[in-house]
Amino acid sequence: MLDIAEELNRWVERGRDFAVATVVAVGGSAPRQPGAALAVDSDGTAVGSVSGGCVEGAVYELCQQALEDGKTVLERFGYSDDDAFAVGLTCGGVIDILVTPVRADGPARPVLAAALAAAATGEAAAVARIASGPAELMGRALLVRPDGSWEGGLGAHPELDRTLAGEACAFLDAGRTGTLEIGEQGSRCGAPLTVLVESSVPPPRMIVFGAIDFASALVRTGKFLGYHVTVCDARPVFATPARFPEADEIVVEWPHKYLERTDVDGRTVLCVLTHDAKFDVPLLRLALRLPVAYVGAMGSRRTHLDRNERLRGVGVTELELARLRSPIGLDLGARTPEETALSIAAEIVAARRGGSGASLTGAHTPIHHDPASTPAMGRIGSVA
Repeated sequence: MLDIAEELNRWVERGRDFAVATVVAVGGSAPRQPGAALAVDSDGTAVGSVSGGCVEGAVYELCQQALEDGKTVLERFGYSDDDAFAVGLTCGGVIDILVTPVRADGPARPVLAAALAAAATGEAAAVARIASGPAELMGRALLVRPDGSWEGGLGAHPELDRTLAGEACAFLDAGRTGTLEIGEQGSRCGAPLTVLVESSVPPPRMIVFGAIDFASALVRTGKFLGYHVTVCDARPVFATPARFPEADEIVVEWPHKYLERTDVDGRTVLCVLTHDAKFDVPLLRLALRLPVAYVGAMGSRRTHLDRNERLRGVGVTELELARLRSPIGLDLGARTPEETALSIAAEIVAARRGGSGASLTGAHTPIHHDPASTPAMGRIGSVA
């Protein structure tokens, strides 16, 4: 639902009733992951997608029905390999869809409206909804903020809300969307509830150090992948908006000084393209000790070996050095800045998703490594 928050927030502001269908879980291969949504308003206007195939038609009808009767439902669509391609589940399997009416007279509308407003404006927020459980609990929502505070509620037992607020906050910290199972009174025993937790977080950061031609291509690729991209270089003649028009931010400062004062998290990727020891060594000494997702450094193999010795000389441990992706990128035979940017981006995606970087041709490894690719319903699962 939060993936189409901007449009749905406009619907809320205009007082429009709508129903939203959200992917809860998938089994097998599917083009959309948990959290993907399709919404239909009272005029029949539709936004979003849950499968990219003929499932959309059936889900559209479910949304219209939910708008009429005000009931939240969980529907499972299952397909054989023979007809799965036609409905967008190209390798067969099942997909679970939660359909929730968001009407003016609905008890969850204020909570869902607040969640949509937060997501639409780039604020971090998580919303939890019961996907499977007693009929009287279906349709309720809980909005959780990064500080652990929450609005709304899912059940009559206060411990359930407290427990789910803590669980949802953990999902939010990791920027994950997925399901969890919990008892009606907030414990791991008793009648189980399946709860969908959707997280909306600001875009992850990509910080590119070194305002060179390769950096310009990497900035464009980073934006394409959805990163908030910062370019940092100590040389004002190179770090200019004219050279990096696609960058969200350009910083003229010594790289390690900037990294000391800026905010990073477990989704941040750091790409060091300066390949100059006076910049690289103090920068990497700090970067390799930060809880970031990726640290890569450009340079030849000779530069890499020399840089490693210099880093050891300033106290960087072997365990810390093992985090460094250098020479940066996958072996694609890249020559141009654009090809090099592609190889770097491919390595970042592989690191994020657990891929090997090997060709899929002839391989017997899974195509999708994301931990969210779990059998539909009944398991704890998540996506980044």
